[in-house]
Amino acid sequence: MYFAIVFLPLIAAIIAGFGGRWLGDRGAQLVTCIAVVISALLSIYAFTQIGLGHQTVHVELLTWVSSGSFDVNWALKIDTLTVVMLVVVNGVSSLVHIYSIGYMSHDPAKPRFMAYLSLFTFAMLMLVTADNFVQMFFGWEGVGLASYLLIGFWYKKPAANAAAIKAFLVNRVGDFGFMLGILAIFLTFGVMDFETVFATASDHTGETFEFLGYQVDVLTTITMLLFIGAMGKSAQLGLHTWLPDAMEGPTPVSALIHAATMVTAGVFMVARCSPLFELAPFTLDVVIFVGASTAIFAATVGLVQNDIKRVIAYSTCSQLGYMFFALGVSAYGAAIFHLFTHAFFKALLFLGSGSVIHGMSDEQDMRKMGGIWRHMKGTYALMWIGSLALIGIFPFAGYFSKDMILESAYAAGEGMGEYAFAMGIIAAFMTAFYSGRLIFMTFHGKPRASEEVMSHVHESPKIMMIPLIILAIGAVIAGFVFYEYFVGHDYDAFWGEALFVAGDNILDAAHHVPAWVKYLPLVMGAAGLGLSWFFYIRRPDIPKALAETNGPIYRFLLNKWYFDELYDLIFVRPAKWIGYQFWKIGDGRIIDGLGPDGVSGAIAWVAGKARLMHTGYLYHYAFAMLIGVVALLTWYGVRIGDVQ
Repeated sequence: MYFAIVFLPLIAAIIAGFGGRWLGDRGAQLVTCIAVVISALLSIYAFTQIGLGHQTVHVELLTWVSSGSFDVNWALKIDTLTVVMLVVVNGVSSLVHIYSIGYMSHDPAKPRFMAYLSLFTFAMLMLVTADNFVQMFFGWEGVGLASYLLIGFWYKKPAANAAAIKAFLVNRVGDFGFMLGILAIFLTFGVMDFETVFATASDHTGETFEFLGYQVDVLTTITMLLFIGAMGKSAQLGLHTWLPDAMEGPTPVSALIHAATMVTAGVFMVARCSPLFELAPFTLDVVIFVGASTAIFAATVGLVQNDIKRVIAYSTCSQLGYMFFALGVSAYGAAIFHLFTHAFFKALLFLGSGSVIHGMSDEQDMRKMGGIWRHMKGTYALMWIGSLALIGIFPFAGYFSKDMILESAYAAGEGMGEYAFAMGIIAAFMTAFYSGRLIFMTFHGKPRASEEVMSHVHESPKIMMIPLIILAIGAVIAGFVFYEYFVGHDYDAFWGEALFVAGDNILDAAHHVPAWVKYLPLVMGAAGLGLSWFFYIRRPDIPKALAETNGPIYRFLLNKWYFDELYDLIFVRPAKWIGYQFWKIGDGRIIDGLGPDGVSGAIAWVAGKARLMHTGYLYHYAFAMLIGVVALLTWYGVRIGDVQ
């Protein structure tokens, strides 16, 4: 069963990718959808067997690498953390596959797109079922490759190509840190499998080794390097710049990458490596700081974005920040709980935005929308469900998971816990504001699109609406149904040994925080939503006036804190200048100038001079012969003189 869960998407990707011309569009769609749906259903069954049945399964597939003392098996580690991710990945992926049948109905390369989706799903499944760090790295890089293909799917668009390359390069920065962390693990432990590394991690507490000329703590260095990898894949502050640009891919790609799969890989990896991170308190503080800073940064940028998909993309970035500072305060169950609920409502929002774009003739600018709720009542209602879940309004899923994260941060106490709680509360207000702004600008007010566009506004077909309805059900019920398992009384029995916490579980303290801590996020959410209603429904003149009177702040947020411009100045331009010098001087003047171009140029010069001697006049040739005879006699005379 577990073999089928992981490899069915790969088989479907191969069939659709290489046999697309033979299968045709419909055949490729059926093959990939059926395979991923079966994998999703089997994942739900595995969840009941492993998570609810309190079991752990280890499946050996084959010996992958055997070189001296270095042995790595290809095996599947199936515990509660794994099956939660299997449900998330396969569940969202199957719905995205089905949704894509309608959304990509006019695209000429449907088999290629479906093959890429299935390949991405397989790579993510390899990552979450990994039994060792090498296998996890294989899935990690596979996800990066598949995301490059999906983001740049419309390769004839320069913007899509640029976004794909940017995502690939920025992720390589994080992946380099992840790779160094894996190498440091092998240097320290001599093995790669999780079980042995985690079991012996405490034996290396306090050990140091030389790194970059300094004596540093072994476990702190390893976890910091692993976290750099997580920052890249999960778009944390500093390595986040690829995420908004990835919106250049088709909307189903945005839902798959940003809702439940690629961007959550870093959260999963840190949770999987909790036995290492728990022994590195400095790294946990860094995780808290980066996560909380990311949450507030992305929320501020989301306030002023006008592209409907970019608003949701920055929302994803912000919610990932919540997950990471939950990991930092050792609330691993809360982090994975939010990952789980977030998958439903964020996929719902992305696919719902795709429904809007589909109905608005591919328009994505919210300033050119408005007044369409009567034409798209189903999408309108579903987008409200997703937004309320994101804001954290009771009883939607986000209320249970996000509030538990904030309660855990408060329970963590002074220092980084207080910082995370404060940033999380402010970000919650901003989340509610930009979520309401998205709804009101898109669906309410006077129509701002042209009459031609408005005449074609329509509800999406059933093949696109059914996945939205299923996700909406998850966005409503996932919170209170699974609360006790993920963070409540059944925590220990549900998670077992999948998550490790050194000392007392912070979630126990989180359940006993003051009442105002529990209610404050809800109040902030309601206040933010109310303020957005006042700004964009009651007094729509206020936002424009605020933007004009606070121009520098508005431009600062609109330009995403100028991170792209800063990186362009520090990294891109110097790299281009160095490359230009290597091209023009190193390659052009030195290598080519002294090499093939220089030699060929010299030969051409000599040949040109020699050509001038061929005039066609007999007396010229006789004169040349005479000069030759004189030169020969002179040389001969000199030689005889030397001999005598």
